[in-house]
Amino acid sequence: MAQTTPHISDTRPQIRPLDEAAINRIAAGEVVERPASAVKELVENAIDAGARRIEIAYADGGKTLIRVTDDGCGIPPEDLPLALARHATSKIDGSDLLNIHTFGFRGEALPSLGAVGRLTIASRAAGEDAAEMTVAGGTASAVKPTALNGGTVVTLRDLFYATPARLKFMRTDRAEAQAITDTVKRLAMAEPQIGFTLRDVSGRGAGRTVFRADPETGDLMGAMSQRLTRILGREFTDNAIAIDAERDGLTMTGYAALPTYSRGSALAQYLFVNGRPVRDKMLTGALRAAYRDLMSRDRHPAAALFIECEGTLVDVNVHPAKSEVRFRDPGTARGLIVSGLRHALAEQGHRASSTVAGATLGAFRPEPTGARIYQMDRASQPPLPRPSPGFAEMQSAYSARVEDSPQVLDETPAAPAENHPLGAARAQLHENYIIAQTEDGMVIVDQHAAHERLVYERLKRQRAENGVAAQALLIPEIVDLSESDCAALMTIADDLASFGLGIEPFGGGAIAVRETPAILGPVDARALILDILDELADQNDSDTLGIRIDAILSRVACHGSIRSGRRMQADEMNALLREMEATPHSGQCNHGRPTYVRLALSDIERLFGRT
Repeated sequence: MAQTTPHISDTRPQIRPLDEAAINRIAAGEVVERPASAVKELVENAIDAGARRIEIAYADGGKTLIRVTDDGCGIPPEDLPLALARHATSKIDGSDLLNIHTFGFRGEALPSLGAVGRLTIASRAAGEDAAEMTVAGGTASAVKPTALNGGTVVTLRDLFYATPARLKFMRTDRAEAQAITDTVKRLAMAEPQIGFTLRDVSGRGAGRTVFRADPETGDLMGAMSQRLTRILGREFTDNAIAIDAERDGLTMTGYAALPTYSRGSALAQYLFVNGRPVRDKMLTGALRAAYRDLMSRDRHPAAALFIECEGTLVDVNVHPAKSEVRFRDPGTARGLIVSGLRHALAEQGHRASSTVAGATLGAFRPEPTGARIYQMDRASQPPLPRPSPGFAEMQSAYSARVEDSPQVLDETPAAPAENHPLGAARAQLHENYIIAQTEDGMVIVDQHAAHERLVYERLKRQRAENGVAAQALLIPEIVDLSESDCAALMTIADDLASFGLGIEPFGGGAIAVRETPAILGPVDARALILDILDELADQNDSDTLGIRIDAILSRVACHGSIRSGRRMQADEMNALLREMEATPHSGQCNHGRPTYVRLALSDIERLFGRT
């Protein structure tokens, strides 16, 4: 049976130019993936125009209508045809494509949208008459007068009507609407001085407001905090720390949440480069590395970080949607995130998120199984099923009750310590939990988890001061690699040596492993080298060796810390509390769980109905 190859033909194909409509539709396919992409392009145009207020309206998930209204500088009537022409823009002059300071610079958004939908743009510049122009399926109308006070209104109807095949890949109206909301919120985070309003006008009437953020006032960090509170919620900003770091021409500001305020997915991570929302694998990897030994592997940090640098240090022309960037020196950007966050988190000392106390109070309140009955109503109502046990009944039904004879401490010696952040130790319950009294409440400390973190931080300090001991191999292990992999490894040979891994070239693509970290014991050198290479290829950096050594130190800290079930004296417990106050990251154990719970006196009084 003869086998044919579909890509080989007996006839010579003819080269011919594509018509303008096809070119525009192809360009639109690269720039406009879904309604949210169209919203992003139009809102960024409004920001570039100097708008102070931007209103976005959509219908049916953006499939039938997208309208963006701004109060920016506007477009003169004679420039409207140019605004809808491909590769015509006011953002750059084409002389320097490496130093870009605007969101748009290719001049593709408006003509691409006009190629796949029905686009109308009405605008009025200062001192000019208002005018509008329409493009439908790539066919443009003449410029005509219109009524408009100022700014620009861009209306896009029937997106992808000219390319019906793209409509089959659209998701539900609800999913597309959610994508639009997420896009607008990301843009609003980066521009706190601009007001944003997002409305769903599906059906008839004025529609409903989905999102609204008025312009924020104050300095940069204050305005940023207010905007993040409005978008991400008060809980995030209450449990986040302000970030302000600089490194080799790059600056990073924003807010990063405490490790105990972690999330089950990476959805609460927002990264911006020169005000542009990006989804960059290298940056998210650096964010993850900064929290590496502060939370478990299945948890994710929450953060909103803004990196600013000269336009010549970053290439934003990597992806048609401009959602990816490439730094001239990726190591500097990664180092800025890792070192900046680690330094800021270390300065927080023993601080833990306020949500820990909220979860604790919630655990004291079982869900009711029936309607609440007040004492005055008992005589007139028939008996109802017995509700969940109340606080007074917990001593017989719950294992967390105080034992009959706990170790109670003498109050007088420790009284002056109440003014310390973690207070003075008052008792030890079940040989595992330290109860401390503060000036305005109480603190419950998990002694094993707290001491585990203290020992771990002590071991890391010793490693930083003295380095990692290396164990010389009696017979060096030769690992055969490609020449490119060998060259990549040798560029970080000094970093690997600081962790106790000594390598040197052995001719061709081979390397010789002469030393391994002594703390790891017997090591499969080839497997370790391959793991490092995989991480280098994925992130242009490798933490594999450091992660393994930290895991060993964490295991040593776990076995060397105060065990559950050990009775502690008053001076031991107070010494533990004071060391926690002086040790970075002591608010969470090595696995990201909180080491203590703080309850305010008002919270305790609410448990007993005293408020």
